[in-house]
Amino acid sequence: MSGTTTAAAELRRRAAGAGANRWVVLVVLCVSLLLVAVDATVLHVAVPAVTEDLKPGAIELLWIVDVYPLVCASLLILFGTLGDRVGRRRILLLGYALFGVASGMAALADNAQVLIVSRALLGVGGAMIMPATLSILRQVFPDRRERALAIGIWSAVAAVGAAVGPLLGGFLLEHFWWGSVFLVNIPLMLVSLPVGRLLLPESKGSGEGPWDVVGALMAAAGLFGLVLGVKRLGGGELDGITALPLAAGAALLVLFVRRQRRRTHPLVDLRMFSRPAFSTSVGCIVLAMLALVGLELIAAQYLQLVLGLSPLETGLRLLPLTIAAMASGLAGARMLRRFGPRRMVCFGFCLTAVAVLTLLAMGGEDNAPLLLFGFVLLGFGLETTLFGAYESMLSEAPPEQAGGAAAIGETSYQLGAGIGIALLGSVMNAAYAPGLSSVQGVPARDSAAAGHSLGEAYEIAGRLGGTAGETLRRTARDCFVYGLHVTLLVSAGLLLLGAVMALRLPRVMQCEPVAVEVPAPREVAESRVSA
Repeated sequence: MSGTTTAAAELRRRAAGAGANRWVVLVVLCVSLLLVAVDATVLHVAVPAVTEDLKPGAIELLWIVDVYPLVCASLLILFGTLGDRVGRRRILLLGYALFGVASGMAALADNAQVLIVSRALLGVGGAMIMPATLSILRQVFPDRRERALAIGIWSAVAAVGAAVGPLLGGFLLEHFWWGSVFLVNIPLMLVSLPVGRLLLPESKGSGEGPWDVVGALMAAAGLFGLVLGVKRLGGGELDGITALPLAAGAALLVLFVRRQRRRTHPLVDLRMFSRPAFSTSVGCIVLAMLALVGLELIAAQYLQLVLGLSPLETGLRLLPLTIAAMASGLAGARMLRRFGPRRMVCFGFCLTAVAVLTLLAMGGEDNAPLLLFGFVLLGFGLETTLFGAYESMLSEAPPEQAGGAAAIGETSYQLGAGIGIALLGSVMNAAYAPGLSSVQGVPARDSAAAGHSLGEAYEIAGRLGGTAGETLRRTARDCFVYGLHVTLLVSAGLLLLGAVMALRLPRVMQCEPVAVEVPAPREVAESRVSA
């Protein structure tokens, strides 16, 4: 009996010792996430320099910017489920290597075509890294309390990456050429590869049945078409080139779902969606991202075009949103334990709706304290929502489906962002344009052109000059502020819908004790003999 107790104690001690490295693993995973998050936004400030150097056409420039998120979003499910099959660490390390090579290619690109290919490869690497970080995190933190804290740190790092991207890009462009925004990835990858190989544990799913290659390709092609169509809608493009990928993508995804339901060993176990906590969490992620990205885009236009702030000043005005999101991520685990998923996510949505309604007071004049208060509430509320939704989704998924679940979460994140730009951008345009259909003293043709965007209205006003130009400028600014208010109201309605949806989440955070394998007496005896 004492031998059994001693063996059990030894196993527990070894388990605890192995678990002592889990926080180091978290650091490695957060560095991975930071790289991907920074790379998603760092190019935005370098676009003028790239345009001047490489002279890309309009379509080539569009692909330089958009090909990374397009490829990344479309391949998340493919690589997330492949990681469940062949090993999540293996996929992550391959993603590191590809990310490093593609960064070098992008930095040294001497024409637009090479840069587009390099950005596409970066998207492939990002799709390998993103779901792997979250699924490994799920594996190394089996205790839900610790996992909640780890996810909070993980999400705070994601917020930092999104904010650091433009600031880092601006700093590098002041001192070096545009390729330096990509070269910064290479030293971090050279460190991450050996450290990840040494410290990260390998994990995979059950491995039952063959991997559904056809299903994976169907999901990738369907998501590519859907995201491409949504992005074109967000840019105001409503034509056959937009409708075709939308229809083809939706059809492929319907066929993918039907295929998964028929298979004995599906690529993605759709039964996860029958669990209210999982399906509700995915819906909450989509709605939260829909509000965040659309509002950030419109807020940036308001700050620059209405208030006349520079890009750097605009970034600094939006910085409190990021800082509040970081604070929420770090406090998320404690809030989740105290209030439970239902109240936490519902509170996050309601707080974000209050922030949006507060911003209705924005007008043609600068009101810095109001913007500071509104953006802080917005960042804290949205990160509270996303944290609670991600944690509930990941905890509800079976461990063997961790990669697939993480990929679904990241895909819903990307789709929510794309739909947010398309939906709220369309609402903004619909509210803005009618007021410029006929401006006194301005030719009808110029009035109609000014209705396309505020930037175009300012350009036409500058060309007209005099009283007509000033009238057009003032009218366009007033119409934009009106459109902003309408968009904020629509966004608040969607956020309140999310709060109602969150009522389907569990009321309390259910934490089961982590099981520790204790060998049977016979196994202990055999180990003594072998010793």
